[in-house]
Amino acid sequence: QVQLVESGGGLVQAGGSLRLSCAASGRTVSSYSMGWFRQTPGKEREFVAGISRYDGSAYYADSVKGRFTISSDNAKNTVYLQMSSLKPEDTAVYSCAADPGGVVHLRRGDMDYWGKGTPVTVSS
Repeated sequence: QVQLVESGGGLVQAGGSLRLSCAASGRTVSSYSMGWFRQTPGKEREFVAGISRYDGSAYYADSVKGRFTISSDNAKNTVYLQMSSLKPEDTAVYSCAADPGGVVHLRRGDMDYWGKGTPVTVSS
């Protein structure tokens, strides 16, 4: 079992950048496919970015491709989401998740373990 704690959220102006962190404990992040998801009130949670445990490939939602980068530091047992060129529509609570499965689980949000989330607000 793995525990996940997100940090790094906050208020930023449009066009700015933030880096979110997801610190894992209990097991190593390399044992899981890791993903970032976001949710706003009244909307379904959506996949943002993920890393497959099988080959380390990164996957992104079309809405963030070219602006966000997911990375993993196994030595720190932490996964990051670097967000650049932020837009007001990126405002959401961002959550980190882990699953022993692969890409299908990431895309569907079918993840076994979730953090509590960190809020990101992008002002116009």
